[in-house]
Amino acid sequence: MALKIAVLDDYQGCAKQFYDKLDGSKYAVSYFPDTLLPYNVAPREVQDELVQRLEPFDVISCMRERTPFPAALLQRLPNLKLLLTTGVRNKAIDLPSCAARGIPVAGATDTHAGPADSTTEHAVAMILGVARGLASNDANVKAGLWQTGFATGLAGGTLGVLGLGRLGAAVARAMHLALGMKVIAWSTNLTQEAADEQARHAGLPVEGPDGVKTFRAVSREELFSTADVVSVHLVLSDRTRGIVNAQDLGKMKPSAFFVNTSRGPLVVERDLLDVLKAGKIRGAALDVFDLEPLPRDSEWRSAEWGKNGRSDVLIAPHMGYVEERSISGFYRKQVANLERWVAGEPLETLLA
Repeated sequence: MALKIAVLDDYQGCAKQFYDKLDGSKYAVSYFPDTLLPYNVAPREVQDELVQRLEPFDVISCMRERTPFPAALLQRLPNLKLLLTTGVRNKAIDLPSCAARGIPVAGATDTHAGPADSTTEHAVAMILGVARGLASNDANVKAGLWQTGFATGLAGGTLGVLGLGRLGAAVARAMHLALGMKVIAWSTNLTQEAADEQARHAGLPVEGPDGVKTFRAVSREELFSTADVVSVHLVLSDRTRGIVNAQDLGKMKPSAFFVNTSRGPLVVERDLLDVLKAGKIRGAALDVFDLEPLPRDSEWRSAEWGKNGRSDVLIAPHMGYVEERSISGFYRKQVANLERWVAGEPLETLLA
């Protein structure tokens, strides 16, 4: 019998060009581009719908952190023999449960990465997009209007980076070099020595001619109270979940922008909504949310942002890593891994 394969959450239909090349007598591939609610937050009927969808399949191809695979879901998929995902990690998969069941989990590396990470490009675009009012201006002009407000200049301003890891340092480097922004950074264990090392790694001097550190480690309070842009670049974990809250957001300047291209649950969503609905900061640019895809009735989908005293809000559908060449490379590697597994050969990028 043909091996039954489910390809999940391929919103752009990119996977078909690779999976459809498989021998139809050996592989039966089904595509499910619509993401159902995550099993662990869905009502019982949706949980059952997800199980009914996935239960028949021997192999499931998933996109990193779209459909989660918690232990409770895995226990209801007795036919599952192989999980294929994109990227080199997927925290939405319960890897210990897979290992206990003997279900290998294989990732896929991005072989098309350029000198700048895709998420770095997107973060910079989101920062500039909300500061310059690109989306609102585009909508206004198409509606017959002309200039309806002011853009915000960022040159020479202060960028506050929450998490000075690889991505945070890359965004900081881009904004520092392009616009001369001063960079301040904070995370739980960040030291000035570590910040200096990140500056060196980014090819920047540790300090400028004025003796000021290029990447300056500051307190959490100073970051939120003085930055013109606060950009989040933390990894989601039990320790960082909800790390940004009303107390932090309340310290931000009325003219400041809040940008999150990392993970929605890093921020207490209700707190951010309340701040923006009250117009307490200039705006926000968000690529990530607590629940994705956003429900149709989500407050984030409102057309009222930027009106009647509300802050400007620029929304994107988690596009930070969604480049055609990268996604194509992921699926190409998934298919190669699948054929490797069928042939009894070792899997590449084995996660569990």
